[in-house]
Amino acid sequence: MPSLDAHARRAAIAARIHSDREVDFTSLAAEYDVSAMTIRRDIERLEEQGIARRVLGGAIAFGGKATEPSFDARAAVAAGGKAHIARAVADLLAPQETVILDSGSTVLAVARALKGRALGLTVITPSVLVAVELAAEPDTTILLTGGKVRPGELSLIGAEAEDFYLRYNCDTYVMGIAGVHGRRGASEYHREEGNVKQAAMRSADRVIVAADASKLGRVQLINVAPVSAISVLVTDGSPSHPTVAQLRTAGVDVRCVDA
Repeated sequence: MPSLDAHARRAAIAARIHSDREVDFTSLAAEYDVSAMTIRRDIERLEEQGIARRVLGGAIAFGGKATEPSFDARAAVAAGGKAHIARAVADLLAPQETVILDSGSTVLAVARALKGRALGLTVITPSVLVAVELAAEPDTTILLTGGKVRPGELSLIGAEAEDFYLRYNCDTYVMGIAGVHGRRGASEYHREEGNVKQAAMRSADRVIVAADASKLGRVQLINVAPVSAISVLVTDGSPSHPTVAQLRTAGVDVRCVDA
């Protein structure tokens, strides 16, 4: 693995702890080509942030459904896979569509994948990062919802963000989500984020869920969408994953990209 600075390494370790639920010092030291003592210091810092709890020889995830990794940590999870997912989602969008692009690291990758495609989209987004990413894209109209800025995420939440969607009839909503389950549907960590997602979903004719393999089979605290509300799932998960099979049986169009 290429050498990472301490901030990036800790974000990647936090993401690993979130996805695998436990890690060991020796393996991480070998993977990141640093000493075990350096990894111990990284874990100590993550413990101070409430992300991990040290155990003999390693660390385990701290907390349960209500514990959300930082944006940096989530962005570090399967970054290559997210780029593949993003290109596949971009391929599903037609010229001149009105598209809602969600907040979150996976949908930010979708915004990057749309650059240079000259689709002439109207983009509605609650994400400051998505708006900035596409602000200079020719023939693209960006509508940023109102609302309260959520620190770290730079997403907009609250009643103003939810009410914004009442004005528009949209073609497609590209949803980023914390968990996708074959029976429980899509779920999220944060109540106000979940409310904004539900409002966006109600204004769109089609819902595309973009979720990397680490989200499959997970159920988080806040219910966002039943399986019946998901039109398309784009994931880098295996075609044989139980969640993929369940969603296909339920009639969801599942696109498994090669990561």
